[in-house]
Amino acid sequence: QSGQTLVRDLLDYLNESWTQFHATAEAKRQLIASGFHLLDENEEWNLKAGGRYFFTRNMSSLVAFAVGERYSGSNGFHVIAAHTDSPCLKLKPKSASSKAGYLMVGVQTYGAGLWHTWFDRDLSLGGRVIVRADDGTFSHRLVKIKRPLLRVPTLAIHLDRTVNTDGFKPNLESHLIPLLATGPGTAFSKPDGGSSDSSTKDGHHVLLLQMLANELGCKVQDIADIELNVCDTQPSCLGGANEEFVISGRLDNLASCFCALRAIIDSCSTPEDLDNEHAVRMVALFDNEEVGSDSYQGAGAPTIWEAIRRISSAFRQQHSRECAFSRAIRKSFLVSADMAHGVHPNFSDKHDENHRPVLQKGLVIKHNANQRYATSGVTGFLLKEVARSHDLPVQEFVVRNDMGCGSTIGPILASGMGIRTVDCGIPQLSMHSVREICGKEDVESAYRLFKAFYRTFSGIDEKLTVDF
Repeated sequence: QSGQTLVRDLLDYLNESWTQFHATAEAKRQLIASGFHLLDENEEWNLKAGGRYFFTRNMSSLVAFAVGERYSGSNGFHVIAAHTDSPCLKLKPKSASSKAGYLMVGVQTYGAGLWHTWFDRDLSLGGRVIVRADDGTFSHRLVKIKRPLLRVPTLAIHLDRTVNTDGFKPNLESHLIPLLATGPGTAFSKPDGGSSDSSTKDGHHVLLLQMLANELGCKVQDIADIELNVCDTQPSCLGGANEEFVISGRLDNLASCFCALRAIIDSCSTPEDLDNEHAVRMVALFDNEEVGSDSYQGAGAPTIWEAIRRISSAFRQQHSRECAFSRAIRKSFLVSADMAHGVHPNFSDKHDENHRPVLQKGLVIKHNANQRYATSGVTGFLLKEVARSHDLPVQEFVVRNDMGCGSTIGPILASGMGIRTVDCGIPQLSMHSVREICGKEDVESAYRLFKAFYRTFSGIDEKLTVDF
């Protein structure tokens, strides 16, 4: 697949994936189109060698896997894990607010966003709605309103003369409230055919609920509940003099999700691709990384652990005396893929002088002696060896000693499962801004490295023995 086509596909994925729910739904669509079979966690799994499968949880996390034709229950799993969520604003359970003649929408901050970048943007809403049917059942519906609907305006310089000298310091509770409309709200029809004079329903502006109902083709009173993110409406695009940059919201971490997803699909796109595979190839996309991963759909839940146990059990040799699952974990390897900090040309002193990842120079392997990243000397070497054997560039990053270090799902999965793990990511600028930027060549090299990992890691791993 050409690099240009790959990047265009990434832009399409980003434009579809306004929320973690849409990112998961789009991943589901691509997997089904590529021949993967949808599983239900609540049901028994009937798996076979050479099969390709996936399941979703909460429609915001997903696990997909391809079983090698030569796989047995004690063999390893080769996993790439990423996350579907990004810092954003989320509607409060009761969002209706009114100030100075404006209809406002109350929001919560989610994650560690650069919140000043959300001011003066053309914003809208996306997420999911629970819709009540006439027969008393409920449906789970995804929704996004593509046109500009909300806006958080900044205060004019004439009313805040010191903002350029003292800095912009908004109060996140009182200053970060999006405008929805002016004037009174809209009445809505009641089930008995009458109308209500109230401009709110269940704590939300009826005007807002009516717009959701219009998108979903239902009535306002059919909306049982909502879970919505505030989203930037500007489409993802290429930029720079040579169109060498990918410019978009949510690159952290949908760019990693896309590369991992495309890599597993393309690594087993023909039946022959799994003929000589002894392992299981897996991708895991989790929600809630930006807030610690401690959720039913986050990396802190035993999702991968349970999936590996079920797969291993299905292929366990009957004469095996030892626990096949435990042996499988010991032989497994996980790549934690999360975007990395590229060196900023205007703030290069924020990086260690010998560890300054540059855009367009390849995937970044992340190190931290205090285990904020899960990379070890061995796991970092093994990923570099995959890259070296395919002539792919890699860079390395370590945070300055006088600065704090972020973390990823890598240490959570490494410690929770006892699985060898390396942390890596595509370098980017403007991380956690409403609008981020990365290099399109790094997207291509990450995809190629992930695909090479799936296809060749078994042969590389068997050449190094550590515990003997």
